[in-house]
Amino acid sequence: MIDTKTYGEFKTSWCPGCGNHDVLVAVKEALAGQGILPHQFVMVSGIGQAAKIVHYLKCNGFNGLHGRALSPAQAVKLVNPEMTVLVESGDGCTYGEGGNHFLAAIRRNVNITLIVHDNQIYGLTKGQSSPTTMTGHVTKNNPLGVFDQPFNPVAVAVAMRAGFVARTFSGFHEHAVQTIVQAMRHPGFALVDMHSPCISFNKVNTFAWYKARCKEVSHDPGDWASAMTVAATFGEEIPIGVLFREERPSKDAQLPQCADGALYRKTVDMEAVKRRMFAHA
Repeated sequence: MIDTKTYGEFKTSWCPGCGNHDVLVAVKEALAGQGILPHQFVMVSGIGQAAKIVHYLKCNGFNGLHGRALSPAQAVKLVNPEMTVLVESGDGCTYGEGGNHFLAAIRRNVNITLIVHDNQIYGLTKGQSSPTTMTGHVTKNNPLGVFDQPFNPVAVAVAMRAGFVARTFSGFHEHAVQTIVQAMRHPGFALVDMHSPCISFNKVNTFAWYKARCKEVSHDPGDWASAMTVAATFGEEIPIGVLFREERPSKDAQLPQCADGALYRKTVDMEAVKRRMFAHA
């Protein structure tokens, strides 16, 4: 097992006690437990407090645009299928600005792992409601309370038959680590919706609130109908664990361009390039 210090130790800009610290530790332990060295994986993120994780890891990293983390992550995996690819960002970035990319990533089924810091609020912009904020929650931009129905990412992912769908809580350390490991080992797109409280701007969904409600799921993750019922459950009880799992060929496993490993290892047929470029000259 690799020492987690291999991935670096950095001073963060997160608030003391923020759930993001726990997520970072869980990611490091998941990587170390599998013997994955810094040069063997890439962390891709979007914009937000959660997305800053790429700055606090010694690794190949790409910090992209708001809601756009999944696009470059899939590109990285397709051009270098030998690389372990992790995507990490918050609920606003991933399910709000990045909503369509989230749906497309499920359909494409490229072998990457998406870890979402779901704190049910926008933390970087200081407390506005996010897609997962619960109805009735009073926020800075919803002084009368949120009227909208919250987005349920795991239910949507299960409905679309994403290959691996899990929910965990950053306050349950071992559970979070093992969930990430299982997701990384799944051969296809894997979603880990990790509830990670924002202690500064969400006074409703706190560590104590999640701890009292998060319960390990006990059902067959291969049963789609059962998974839909479990995924739709959120409130006084929050099922955590692997909600749905179904193996199907990943896109990178099917594309002939990915069959022989990373593209940079392949020679370029310049004569073929010239024929393409000047075919209509």
